[in-house]
Amino acid sequence: MDLSGATVLVTGASGGIGRETAVLLSCLGARLILSGRRQDKLDATLACLSGEGHLTAAFDLTALDEIPRWIRSLAAQTAPLRAIVHAAGKQLTVPIRAIRSKPIEDLLQANLSSAIMLARGFCQADCHAESSSIVFLSSVMGFTGKPGIAVYSASKAALLGLTRSLAVELAGSGIRVNAVAPAFVQTEMLDQVRELLPPDQFAALEAAHPLGIGTVRDVANAVAFLVADTGRWITGSTLVVDGGYSAQ
Repeated sequence: MDLSGATVLVTGASGGIGRETAVLLSCLGARLILSGRRQDKLDATLACLSGEGHLTAAFDLTALDEIPRWIRSLAAQTAPLRAIVHAAGKQLTVPIRAIRSKPIEDLLQANLSSAIMLARGFCQADCHAESSSIVFLSSVMGFTGKPGIAVYSASKAALLGLTRSLAVELAGSGIRVNAVAPAFVQTEMLDQVRELLPPDQFAALEAAHPLGIGTVRDVANAVAFLVADTGRWITGSTLVVDGGYSAQ
């Protein structure tokens, strides 16, 4: 799993799974380009990385048409990218009876449209290494149902279809495309859920994971496996990392 000499762009690197993935990839020798909207949080992630030569690149992924140009500028500044790990995204919990068009558009833009445009930018000439990969962070909610998250689930399920189609389309360019689908892991967002739910409901949420609530490192390990040569013969796949959540 040695990534020495590889340049990897991680979106959503400001915290959570994105930050932990960047930290792990740096330990494996990769040079990281950290992307997110808040420079102060990117700087905090940068301070956690091993090795040298890492960069921050604050960018708002809602500027969809600017993404390919941005990818090209990053590759010109560093080197053709070995991988893009797209960990940025939004979550939305709204009953279907209360949903409105604007939140739907915003969520799909953050979780799906940005992924499409990142792939478009990555497959440009001189932007990706000869053997390279894209890893999308989906969710186990793309497979399973839960009240109040229909739009979120739809956006994450769409990523899985995108993964399979792009894997076939980009194989000839030497680009592998895969997804990782985690369940609930210990993050600041989960802490907020814990505060909002009554103790018995949160206990039920924990019990829905036969192996317990996961950690961001559990997910980062799966991403690293797919980015490195350990995943060289894997494309169009979704690696479910959910502590048994979807097995029930």
